[in-house]
Amino acid sequence: MLAWLIIGAVNGVAQKALAQEYKDTGTTQPQSSIEVQDSININSPLPLSPEEQSAQPTDEPMAQVTSVSQLKDVQPTDWAFQALQSLVERYGCIAGYPDSTYRGNRSLTRYEFAAGVNACLDRINETITVAAADFNNREDLATLQKLQTEFAPELATLRGRVDSLETRNAEIAANQFSTTTKFFGTAVIGVQGRTSNRGDVAPRDGKEDFSDIGTNTNIISYTRLDFISNFTPRNYLRTSIAYMTGGTSPRFPNDVGGINTDVLLGYEYLAPQPLISDLFYNWQATDNVAVRVGVAGMDMITNFQGITPYGPPTGPLSRFAQRNPILNTGFGRGGIAVDWQISKNALLQALYSSNEPSNPNKGSGLFDGNTTTGVQLRVTPTKSVGFTLYYVNNYATDGCVQAFVGDDCLTAVTRGTGQPLQTNAVGASVNWQLSPKITLGGWGGFSSSQIPGLSGSVETTNYMVYLNFPDLLSKGDLGGIYVGQPPKITSSDLKVGNVPDLINGGDGTKAGGQPGTTTHIEAFYRFRVTDNIYVTPGIIYLLEPGHTPNSDPVTIGILRSTFLF
Repeated sequence: MLAWLIIGAVNGVAQKALAQEYKDTGTTQPQSSIEVQDSININSPLPLSPEEQSAQPTDEPMAQVTSVSQLKDVQPTDWAFQALQSLVERYGCIAGYPDSTYRGNRSLTRYEFAAGVNACLDRINETITVAAADFNNREDLATLQKLQTEFAPELATLRGRVDSLETRNAEIAANQFSTTTKFFGTAVIGVQGRTSNRGDVAPRDGKEDFSDIGTNTNIISYTRLDFISNFTPRNYLRTSIAYMTGGTSPRFPNDVGGINTDVLLGYEYLAPQPLISDLFYNWQATDNVAVRVGVAGMDMITNFQGITPYGPPTGPLSRFAQRNPILNTGFGRGGIAVDWQISKNALLQALYSSNEPSNPNKGSGLFDGNTTTGVQLRVTPTKSVGFTLYYVNNYATDGCVQAFVGDDCLTAVTRGTGQPLQTNAVGASVNWQLSPKITLGGWGGFSSSQIPGLSGSVETTNYMVYLNFPDLLSKGDLGGIYVGQPPKITSSDLKVGNVPDLINGGDGTKAGGQPGTTTHIEAFYRFRVTDNIYVTPGIIYLLEPGHTPNSDPVTIGILRSTFLF
C-alpha cells in the first residue's frame, strides 16, 4: 500500500529523465541538463545555480531563503548525494557521460541534483509498473520520498521547464512547414570555335560543295532561374525562366539531313529569347507515387531520372554526350508524368507530353499535334552499378523527332516540310563505378518509324561509350572521355521521303541508308573553382560529320564557365 501511495506522489512530478532520449523530427539525441536549458524559451530561462546568480548583475533585492542548505551545492559527502548514488548504482537511472557511466566524485548544483532525483523517480516508477508484485524495497521508496521532499522546489521548477520545453517542441513541430518559395539559378558562359571545313552536301556526290559558314569563335550564354514554391509539405510548383544568346549553327546554308545538329552543345537552347522553360505542379500522392502536371518542361529530359549526376551545366560539353538522344525525342512542353518508387532500388517513370498544348488549331493541342509517350525503368542494384531501360512513342507532324542530335528529320531534309511520322524507340543505359575515381558507362538506342497509312519504315541506331574520372586531380573535379555514334539512318524504304536518297539528289523514293558513319569523340576536364563555380575546357572531334564519308572532319574547342547560385 505504501508503494502505491508513493507512486501516486511520484507521478505528480516525474518527467523526462536526463538519461532518456529526446526525439525531435526524426533525430535522436542524448538528453542533458544543458540541452534542457538551451531549448527553453529565452524569455523564461531556468533558474541559475547559486554561484551563477551571485555572478549576475541585478537591481533586484536578494530573496529570503528558509534554509542555508538551499544556498550551496550538493557535495559528494552529503547524505543526499550518497543516497542518490546508491539508487543510481542499483537502478542505472543516470547515464550522463559519453561512456554511459555515473561518476560520483564532484559536486552538483541543486538543479542538477534534482534532475538526477527525477530520473530515479521515473526509473523506479517504470520498475514498479512492470513488476509491481516483485518490488518490495521499502527503503528505496522511503529514500526517494525524503529526497523528493527536500528538493521539492527544484523538482517543481524542473517540471515546469520540461513542460515548457515540450510545449515549445510541439509548437515547432506543428509549424515546421513554411509556404515559401526557394530560388536557385544557373549561368553558363561558353567560348567556342571550330576549324574550317567543307562538306559534301546537296547533292551528296563525292564532292565538297560548301564551306562551313559558322567557324568564327563566339560566345554562348545560358541563364536559368528556378523557383520552387511549396504549398504543402508534399506538393510544390516549379517555375523556371531561361534565356540564351549565341549558338553553333548553322554549318551550311541549308539544314541538310540534320547535319547542323552534329555540333550542338549541351548548354544551347534552340529558342534564343526569354521563355518559361518549366511550369508544372508536383503532387506527392503517396510515399511511393508522385504526379506532375504542367504546361512547360514536361519532357523526358526534365522528368526522367538518369544514372549519372552530371547534367548539362557541369557535365559533358556536347548535346549528344548528355544522354541517349532517344530521351530527347518530342521536345515536349505540356503534359503529365508519374513516378512510382517500386522499391529502394527500382523506380518506374511514365510521361505523356505535347509539343504545343496551348495551340487549339488542327495539328496541335494536347492530342492532335506532336505528342510523346515515354516509359523508363531505373534500377540501381548496388551503389556502384545502375542502369535504365526506356521505351518512347512519338508522333511528329513534319517527320522530325526533335531530338536535335544526328539524323533528326527522317522524312525530309528541312524541318517543317516532311511527312507525318510515327516513331517507336527503345534504349538502355548503364553506369558502373569501377573505383571511386573511375566510372565506365554507355548507352545504345534503336528506333523504327513509319508514315501512317503507308508501307515502309525508317530505322536509326545510336550508341555511346564513356569514361568519367570524378575527383581526378582535386575534389569536385571531373574528367571525361566519350566516344559514340549519333543517331544514324541505317535503312529507309518509305514510299516517299527517304532522306538518304534526297540528300544524294534523288526524289526520295529510293530505299537505302546513310553512306557513312559519324564518330563523335569528346574529351573534357572540369575544374572546381568553388562549390558554385566550375571551369571546363574541352575538345570535340567529328569524323564523317553528317554520316557523309567525303566531308571534312570537324574539330571544336570549348571553354565553358558555370556559375551556380
